[in-house]
Amino acid sequence: MRGKGAKMARESEKQPKPKAIIVGGSIAGVSCAHALTLAGWNVVVLEKTCAPPTGSPTGAGLGLDPLAQRLIESWVGEPDSLRKATVPLTIDQNQAIDGKTIRGTLTRDENLNFRAAHWADLHGLLYNALAGDIFFWGHLFLSFSISDDKSCVKVKSKVLETGEIIETVGDLLVAADGCLSAIREHFLPDLQLRYSGYCAWRGVLDFSENENSETIQGMRRAYPDLGKCLYFDLGAGTHSVIYELLNKRINWLWYVNQPQPELKGKSVTMKVSSDMIEKMHQEAEMAWAPELVRVMKETKEPFLNAIYDCDPLEQIFWDNVVLIGDAAHPTTPHGLRSTNMSVLDAAVLGKCLEKWGVEKLHSALEEFQSTRLPVTSKQVLHARRLGRLKQGLILPDREPFDPKAVSPEDCEELMQKNMPFFADIPLLLDSRNHTQHDHEETGA
Repeated sequence: MRGKGAKMARESEKQPKPKAIIVGGSIAGVSCAHALTLAGWNVVVLEKTCAPPTGSPTGAGLGLDPLAQRLIESWVGEPDSLRKATVPLTIDQNQAIDGKTIRGTLTRDENLNFRAAHWADLHGLLYNALAGDIFFWGHLFLSFSISDDKSCVKVKSKVLETGEIIETVGDLLVAADGCLSAIREHFLPDLQLRYSGYCAWRGVLDFSENENSETIQGMRRAYPDLGKCLYFDLGAGTHSVIYELLNKRINWLWYVNQPQPELKGKSVTMKVSSDMIEKMHQEAEMAWAPELVRVMKETKEPFLNAIYDCDPLEQIFWDNVVLIGDAAHPTTPHGLRSTNMSVLDAAVLGKCLEKWGVEKLHSALEEFQSTRLPVTSKQVLHARRLGRLKQGLILPDREPFDPKAVSPEDCEELMQKNMPFFADIPLLLDSRNHTQHDHEETGA
């Protein structure tokens, strides 16, 4: 038996690893590269941007929940690297703003246990922990085809530097190409994103060279828990978000109700003029505490996002093509779900592929879909409701939210911890469940 077992082991070693082609190299794509590599797959990531992002002061902040933190730490290998790249978000606080004055606290949860990261910092941490030959920068996805026997998928992409068209063949195509996914559009050509009714001004103020300025001292007085608190300022028909990032940066967002803008190209980020920024500053003076207004005025290159989501999909895989991240569940930012859902999608997909193997790819994708779709569907709809609530927009079962006249029940709805599956850990990822299963298998 030993000889037979050794022979089988040698034969299995000769089997080529299955190959996954990931389209999109943002957080979903780079997370998926980690999870699938750990599952024993070869991975290629096709990304249209020409180089890894740098630690630019512009860009977005994000919040990582405890499970996402745990998964990222397991991927990057160095126990303290994520903590060194992030700051704690232990407090979730909603407060009412009335006539440029912080009126009072509506809710305060001191057990949030999130961490705040700058997008480029997190991406760099994940990217630098991968093998150097996985990412193909400057490769624009063009099209794909599935073989007649469903055994492989072929992806065509264009090398932007040379114009060359190349073809990549793999066992699985992972669409991590964002909320405007071209791969999703292939299967669901009639699917339309839903405009939320508002856009978000956002920016990051780097105060590393003037941390003792009156602006920063004023923010410390007005927002005393900055550095560990996720602040939501709620005004009449609008709200803003403020929290601190690593290396002395303040991340802020301001949601403004407005008609749907005209978008150009494959992006929900709009180019803004100096006139638009000046008008935003003038309107901010009428809406927010002067300490926050100063931060907005001193922020270089603020930008404007149109906020979209879409109704939950009925399926997220077809043959050997699967959607993850914003391609699978475009969502509004409320509830801090987008990045966390992307990280969890990647981890669950990796575990499903490891469990079933490429021979039972359909079963692996079925389990991935049945695990993730019920969770992400409820989270997208809850984030939608939370955004409409905080923006004072119409909801079918209640009066528009007014931060100056709220009941305890109203306030309860504002809290992050009410997100469906807020602290849920899928069985596939629950180490306690695996330990119990191993004990049962061995009779321990």
